[in-house]
Amino acid sequence: MSEQINTESEPTEGQPQEGEPKTFDAEYVDKLRKESAKYRTEAKANADAAARLATIEEANKTAEQKAAERLREAEDKAASLEFRATVAEVASDSGVPVALLTGPTDRTADGIKAYADSLQKWAGERKKQGNNSPREGTTPTSTDSPELATVRGLFGG
Repeated sequence: MSEQINTESEPTEGQPQEGEPKTFDAEYVDKLRKESAKYRTEAKANADAAARLATIEEANKTAEQKAAERLREAEDKAASLEFRATVAEVASDSGVPVALLTGPTDRTADGIKAYADSLQKWAGERKKQGNNSPREGTTPTSTDSPELATVRGLFGG
């Protein structure tokens, strides 16, 4: 069992030995060169077409992005105007200042505190003014007005 198996094969006739260049027929080489040139020409045309397509897609994408941005801006502006109109309507109906209905613009602790202070100030002013009727609870001092005499004459008083 100490026999060694030779896995290397001996070169046969017609096959080039290691280190020898392969030789091909001139007609076959010319055919390969023409085929290679055809593929290079097609590859160059495809690369040019791909570059043009990428340019066109980028231009279209940019136009689509611009249109989407304009749409988004218009929607934001419409929503803002609708909000402002609603706030103005509520302010008119309720008598509350517009600045107090929109809430604090500064969302920091200081901004919210300043907003709360302005709410308290407004509420204090409302309490001072209240439902003021300057002559409420007073009796007229003069009872001899011409209007009163006419009313007494009509109703027997």
